[in-house]
Amino acid sequence: MTSLIPSPSSSAEQTVVHATVGDPRVAPLLRELGDEYALRYGRNARAELARYPNEQFTAPYGGVLLLVLERGEPVAGGAFRRYDDTTAELKRIWTHSARRRRGLGRRVVAELEGEARARHYRRLFLTTGPRQPEARGLYLAMGYTPLFDTEADPETIGPLPFEKHLSTGKATAL
Repeated sequence: MTSLIPSPSSSAEQTVVHATVGDPRVAPLLRELGDEYALRYGRNARAELARYPNEQFTAPYGGVLLLVLERGEPVAGGAFRRYDDTTAELKRIWTHSARRRRGLGRRVVAELEGEARARHYRRLFLTTGPRQPEARGLYLAMGYTPLFDTEADPETIGPLPFEKHLSTGKATAL
């Protein structure tokens, strides 16, 4: 079941909704994300999307999946899952390829931070691939601490881990 939950930063054109992985609006974006992983990392990279059971991205298991809709159409989204009692792990963050460079990724991460904070998580953890410099730049710009040597060749590191400690104040500004 999808619930429309307007975010404080919703506009007439954009709405943030909670969804499940089974929501038909999620499928095209996950498919595009899988295609992008395959393009950057090879055919077997699609398996990353199936690595965790879908229910881990639902409230009873400590997770959430959010979509940003423009005029009812999904343009971006992301999720988190419970990592441990105090940490949520950001996963499946994507922006439709035709809608990039408009701040939607930043909006998704900020919305996820707010949801994690509301659920009393105190820390966020995530990894991104070494062939995703846009994601690396986004997380650095949003105050995430790299848990790797930023001077090293990302290809020698593998998945690039980041963390962010959440304050009890407002989410990151959009």
